[in-house]
Amino acid sequence: MPLTDPDRLFPTEPRLRDLARALYEPVADLPIISPHGHCDPRWFAENARFPNPAELFVVPDHYVFRMLISQGVPPTDLGIPRADGGATETDPRKIWRRFAAHYHLFRGTPSAMWLDHSFEHVFGLDEVLSADTADAYYDHIDAKLAEDAFRPRALFDRFGIEALATTESALDDLRWHKMIRDSDWPGRVITTYRPDAVVDPEFEGFAENLDRLGELTGEDCTTWEGYLNAHRARRAIFKEMGATASDHGHPTARTEDLAPADAKALFATVRRGRCTAEEADAFRGQMLTEMARMSLEDGLTLQIHAGSHRNHSAQMFARHGRDKGFDIPRRTDWVGGLKPLLSAVGLEPGLTIIPFTLDESTYGRELAPLAGAYPALRLGPPWWFFDSFEGIRRFREATTETAGFYNTAGFNDDTRAFCSIPARHDVARRSDCAYLAQLVATGRLREADAHEVAHDLTYRLAKDAYKL
Repeated sequence: MPLTDPDRLFPTEPRLRDLARALYEPVADLPIISPHGHCDPRWFAENARFPNPAELFVVPDHYVFRMLISQGVPPTDLGIPRADGGATETDPRKIWRRFAAHYHLFRGTPSAMWLDHSFEHVFGLDEVLSADTADAYYDHIDAKLAEDAFRPRALFDRFGIEALATTESALDDLRWHKMIRDSDWPGRVITTYRPDAVVDPEFEGFAENLDRLGELTGEDCTTWEGYLNAHRARRAIFKEMGATASDHGHPTARTEDLAPADAKALFATVRRGRCTAEEADAFRGQMLTEMARMSLEDGLTLQIHAGSHRNHSAQMFARHGRDKGFDIPRRTDWVGGLKPLLSAVGLEPGLTIIPFTLDESTYGRELAPLAGAYPALRLGPPWWFFDSFEGIRRFREATTETAGFYNTAGFNDDTRAFCSIPARHDVARRSDCAYLAQLVATGRLREADAHEVAHDLTYRLAKDAYKL
């Protein structure tokens, strides 16, 4: 029996289902544009085989291991590295067996749909993963990973990926991107400029990070002018490695547009390591506006991922570090937060700012009205907890009437789990076609227009928003 229903996510009413299927079929196999994510560029630089099923599906994917942790499975039992280098499970088969024994926890979740899609459509499996099938699964996937057809570049081509963006710190040496660029492989894997480590005064090692930024660029990062020039220099290097966007993970959507003297004074306070939490937040807000102005200079699309309480568990952060599944949604003020930035540059036609939120209540009340007015804004798709059928439906219902489709930025998968990329894009395509079918059936959209919109949501809007 197949693991995935061929009509999954389509409406159950026959006419609507037929409409959704008719809209989906022409876009199902369009190339994948993956403009924001966290895959490891080393995979494509070295093109070595993925080590084993656990390293492919469990260890890097916080969607997966956070569910098991929530049910009492220790992170070390899942091979999650410790920040102090302490002991953790290293036997991939044991990790896989624990994952398989708990697979029932994912019933009804987007993760189950992504995983089943990968198991069936990438690896040709048709039994449900469980404790009983764990070893058969492991052996089958492991044998496939030994084949050249399952190396990273081959899967990239098989998945139909036209462009894939990774995300690197401003301090990254970009060695893997350089290796990809210098190879004879034509796959387009590009970087994204993520300066949080040198923008957020509350980031661990911030002062040392600024020193490193100065060393990398030859700029004097003890001065405000030198610090801004250092960012310009690093952005230029990232552009050489293909970057078309920057990305900013801030706890709030706050922006500032301080007078030059006040910005300089705030930087001096931050640089001394004596700033308050309020001053740190103000500095992050000022830097979003500075980055927007730099985008006007160099053309990088500006992404803002705000409204996430990062690393909510202090204990988990201390033991295992960042990005371990404990980033939790929080209330976000976009109207007040973005006003200084939008007042400064929001009407600039050459600027693209893509906000992402975990506060769904802001879509209809704040973000869609803002994007429906300011030329610089394009709404990012549902993120983290909401890149799902229900999340995408709620997003479309809350934003379309105010912002339309063409003030949104298409879909991105934002994943560390490589094999989930085609699954996630398939969910987005099916979800959007189900929504469009409803508009057609209720006389709000002509069917011919719905076909064009489906194509644009799948492909063109992301290419345009990210200049790909």
